[in-house]
Amino acid sequence: MKKRLLLGFAALFCNFARAQQTYPVNGVQDIRPGLYAFTNATIIASSTQTITNGTLLVKDRLIESVGAATPIPKGYIVIDLKGKYVYPGLIDAYSTYGLPDGARQAATTFGGARGATPISTKPGAYGWNEAIKPEMNVKSIFHVDAAKAEALKKIGFGAVQSLIHDGIARGTSVVATLGDERDNLVLLNGEAAAHYSFSKGTAATNYPSSLAGSIALLRQTYLDAQWYKSQKQEFNISIAEFNRTQSLPQIFEVSDAFEVLRAEKIAKEFGVKYIYKTDGNEYRRIDAMKATGSTFIIPLTFPDAFDVEDPLQARRVTYDQLKDWELAPKNPGIVEKAGIKFAITSYGLNNPRDFWTNIRTAIDHGLTETQALKSLTEIPAEMLGVSNQIGTLAKGKLANFLITSDGLFKKENVIYENWVEGKQYVASRVTPMSIAGTYKLAADGLENITLKISGTPGSYNLDVQRAGADSVRSRGAFSRTGDMVSMTFDLKAKPAGTVRLSGYISSTSPLSLAGTAILPDGTATNWTAVSNGVTPATPADKKGDAAKPNITASPVVYPFAPFGNTELPKAEAVLFKNATVWTNEKDGILKNTDVLIEAGKIKAVGKNLAAGSAKVVDATGKHLSAGIVDEHSHIAITAGINEGTQANTAEVRMGDVLDPEDINIYRQLAGGVTTSQILHGSANPIGGQSVLMKHRWGVLPEQLKYEGADGFIKFALGENVKQSNANIQAGPNTRFPQTRMGVEQVYVDAFTRAKEYKAALAVKGNSVRRDLELETLVEILDNKRFITCHSYVQSEINMLMHVADSLGFRINTFTHILEGYKMADKMKAHNIAASTFSDWWAYKMEVSDAIPYNGKIMSQQGVLTAFNSDDDEMARRLNQEAGKAVTYGKMSEEEALKLVTLNPAKILHIDNKVGSIKAGKDADLVLWSANPLSIYAVAEKTYVDGIAYWDYDKDAEKQKALKADEGRIIQKMIDAKGKGAVTQRPTGGARRPSYTCDTVEDSAFVVADEYNGMLNKK
Repeated sequence: MKKRLLLGFAALFCNFARAQQTYPVNGVQDIRPGLYAFTNATIIASSTQTITNGTLLVKDRLIESVGAATPIPKGYIVIDLKGKYVYPGLIDAYSTYGLPDGARQAATTFGGARGATPISTKPGAYGWNEAIKPEMNVKSIFHVDAAKAEALKKIGFGAVQSLIHDGIARGTSVVATLGDERDNLVLLNGEAAAHYSFSKGTAATNYPSSLAGSIALLRQTYLDAQWYKSQKQEFNISIAEFNRTQSLPQIFEVSDAFEVLRAEKIAKEFGVKYIYKTDGNEYRRIDAMKATGSTFIIPLTFPDAFDVEDPLQARRVTYDQLKDWELAPKNPGIVEKAGIKFAITSYGLNNPRDFWTNIRTAIDHGLTETQALKSLTEIPAEMLGVSNQIGTLAKGKLANFLITSDGLFKKENVIYENWVEGKQYVASRVTPMSIAGTYKLAADGLENITLKISGTPGSYNLDVQRAGADSVRSRGAFSRTGDMVSMTFDLKAKPAGTVRLSGYISSTSPLSLAGTAILPDGTATNWTAVSNGVTPATPADKKGDAAKPNITASPVVYPFAPFGNTELPKAEAVLFKNATVWTNEKDGILKNTDVLIEAGKIKAVGKNLAAGSAKVVDATGKHLSAGIVDEHSHIAITAGINEGTQANTAEVRMGDVLDPEDINIYRQLAGGVTTSQILHGSANPIGGQSVLMKHRWGVLPEQLKYEGADGFIKFALGENVKQSNANIQAGPNTRFPQTRMGVEQVYVDAFTRAKEYKAALAVKGNSVRRDLELETLVEILDNKRFITCHSYVQSEINMLMHVADSLGFRINTFTHILEGYKMADKMKAHNIAASTFSDWWAYKMEVSDAIPYNGKIMSQQGVLTAFNSDDDEMARRLNQEAGKAVTYGKMSEEEALKLVTLNPAKILHIDNKVGSIKAGKDADLVLWSANPLSIYAVAEKTYVDGIAYWDYDKDAEKQKALKADEGRIIQKMIDAKGKGAVTQRPTGGARRPSYTCDTVEDSAFVVADEYNGMLNKK
């Protein structure tokens, strides 16, 4: 068969018309199937199959055959790919290709949050919340986009998954090729997967305004979908579509590893298996990611180095930003090493051209080429239900393949062509290899002849010389078309007349030509010509990859924040000798006493205890107390402390959004805090559920939780819930209630409904729809969940006690309670505890009657009283806040310390485990340098479950190591800039907000323009 130019004649036959069976023909039908034979190539049919000197037969859109020594049927255009490679076309598992840009939707703000639209106004029988839109489907709006397809094809992609990035339930996606035909011909799967996220996107409904609310809404949607299957009361397009699409692959987009874990909790609760599209930071919690057993889609969005030559600018780069720049390129390799199945996407890259740079960077940092290929072909094809059509090269599959100059992931490789559905796209023009040189001709009848070819591709000269007695020199004619060559020359004698040579480049190492010669007498013979010189280098020649760089990086730390540990600390046996022990028990304060802890528990308290194998800490002159318990805190929460969009959000759980990387956990350990109740804010009368947290620095979110603790919930009264401070200029305030009278009615209505709900559930064979909000209130009625109520004014405190009495529930704690001294007798009678401030007053109208003797007076009246922080900074000095009770109320030092240890433990129902030093209790202890109520006291060591999470001396070492690590990475960034790396200006990182009770925001998960921003990423 004749050899054909790779990029020549093939292109002439690509533009045939395709048969479209459901479309009428306007004119004469023209069906010319494309028949191609790609020969002599190294064919990588899959990640596990490589065929040398292989042949790929393509008929129309499909692969007819792939293998070695394949016979070529008549009528096929033969394309010689000797020295070249063929790979399956790449698949991008996450994109917005073919979708229109989303219309920008204005968001009316109110009180720092979005406009109040409680229920969807979208026409049609859809669900109440616009963030739940499973009815959206890409197939109805998808349209081929030639310009965007070209950018993707140029870097090797032949097919994509395309989805709508908007909402919590986002509807269904498609898989499409990047062909330039009609939409119906490029769609491979019209419903590839159902998609989810925690971001509500452009939804006009104001709920949810927090990550916790998003989680609650998705959980309730699953419950509603279960109920909907067997009910006949309503028709709901959204829920019907939600149910229908559950059989599809379920893909969940998350922003970090902790969101994977949050989504995984939902998956386990409802028996779902999610595929996770992540931010590419799995390396930070790789063991937890592996434990999900899920498949991942990971991006290659490695951060640019920061421009840190200016020391002042360098201070704006956070430690986690420095670490992420160094470690993010290792992520794909770490994920592979962990044995996690994953696809790779180009989604999120600012420029498609960065794709190959970044994937080769990932390979330099540990990703194998085999895995890279698999993650770009076979895995996404299998994940999206199109592995029978694309992903590998096999008979019957679509002719989606690449032609390359070398191995796909080699630095010098060039993607010449990208064939999509049997149609050629030229990605990079081949620069013809120079064949200039001196050749020894070998052919019968043509002895002792040397061919000298000079010049450049497109303009060659031929000089012919015959050696020996009949030596002669002659100028000939030479032409080249691709790999085909043609020469003519006349040697005047032996033989006399014109010699005609036609042939092809048969080898590049050594550079050789071969073909057929026609002598002057018409005789035909085979000929070869081998160069005896060094083949000139050309852009197409293979230089070979440079050795992989020796890349070093510091290890991952837990948490991924300053003062993290490469390994989590473990419990140890410790004997504290000769301490002043504040037991908070009937023994009181014991001088020169020993305390032994072992296996996370207090084993013994006494004098002259035997150490055994325990580590001995000389505590002479020092004080040992129980760890501080903060009854009211708002630290360690992600994306919103308030779900203030509705008057009752009892379904929202703070435990769903714990942030174990909040530096306040570590800082508060330095102040002796070992346990905190993390509360919802006070934006609504019935807020979200609390979570009790131990300060275990570096563990996963679920591991922060206090095991077996009773459930609590935040209620609130006063200015915040009636929205006294709403930003009226930003828009009308429409959320009920807006008066203190309305607040009372919220409670009456909520618990009336809860009692009706409970009664309905008790009916045998009931078909009651599960309601997370009402279920929580039923827990309160059943004394399984306990109320902590934000309160200030005497009249409102009276009101809520009256409502509780009339509706059959009780209040566990009034928090803040700065007018508690007026109510102490009634609180005592109702067995309601108080968690107050030591000496806050005059910061708003509700506290005009506050006095610093409040805590002392309530205690004297027999009210169980504690001091809390409600502030991330104050929590670091709660020991000093307790000391103020000695100053103002002349409380004994022992009773004052109980205000922040044993008393809050009793309020939270955990005094059987913490709050005092007693054998059998948790080893939550603080070793103080002086009297713990003194302003001079320093927490030298803080133990949680017998683990020293804070050590004053080790902290100094950590600070020194932190500065050294920052300096090392900064120097690497400076070096990278010097070598031409792209840099970015320091941004200061994503600052964690300092939440208080009244922090109202529309978190980053619900920004109206997010949808458009994501769509515009390529």
